[in-house]
Amino acid sequence: MDRYERVEKPRNETPISENEIRITTQGKMRNYITYAISLIQDKGSEEIVLKAMGRAINKTVAIVEIVKRRIAGLHQITTIGSTDITDSWKPLEEGLVPLETTRHVSLICITLSTKELDKDSTGYQAPLPPDQVKQSGEFDYDGGDSLRFLKV
Repeated sequence: MDRYERVEKPRNETPISENEIRITTQGKMRNYITYAISLIQDKGSEEIVLKAMGRAINKTVAIVEIVKRRIAGLHQITTIGSTDITDSWKPLEEGLVPLETTRHVSLICITLSTKELDKDSTGYQAPLPPDQVKQSGEFDYDGGDSLRFLKV
């Protein structure tokens, strides 16, 4: 593929609602965690939705688990799926034909809510017991994407 250049297609992105967080592999976990907690506690959102594709899925699950252990009483619904993404490539040398490649990418959408969600939903998880929820002062960031628990 060194003789081809990827063609950027215009994206028809759907607008992101205020309570939606799209997780990427480049973003810092602590920023996502802080933003999610502020949406629920400071801005009074009853529900937040975290979405991710591909390699960002494991980061999203970790973020959700941390948020659930910081805020008591959060109900969760997880949905998974997949989509096909088609990339177009134009040749850099004469005589080559343009190419299109299709990738099959996994998706995850996790909804956290202070209100009770549909318990009959396949991806429903009840809130954690109160003894498993720690207050914000009991966590410490090491500056990277990992989290340390302080012994209290």
